[in-house]
Amino acid sequence: MTQADTIPSSTRPVRPALAAVLKSLKPGQKIRITQRVRMNSRWGWETTVEGEFREVNFLATGLATDRVPEDDIVVVTVHFIKPNGELSSVTLDNHSRIEVV
Repeated sequence: MTQADTIPSSTRPVRPALAAVLKSLKPGQKIRITQRVRMNSRWGWETTVEGEFREVNFLATGLATDRVPEDDIVVVTVHFIKPNGELSSVTLDNHSRIEVV
């Protein structure tokens, strides 16, 4: 996979395998997202969530002050609908996994 095949709008490059999954998703597909949740430096666990894929876009984080664009961090955000109808979003990190179910 070339650099052009990755997700270009995030601050950190998305792993090529994850980028391929993100690009292949269609609205309405059932997905499962698995992430590692950390609490301080000692505790952590894996958690999963399932739902119907809606879209992928980018969240620009940063302070509410006028700063240079290089200070912003942009992360990939996956939007989906949980089985109970709740609209939800998850920002991805280097260890996130997405599967089509």
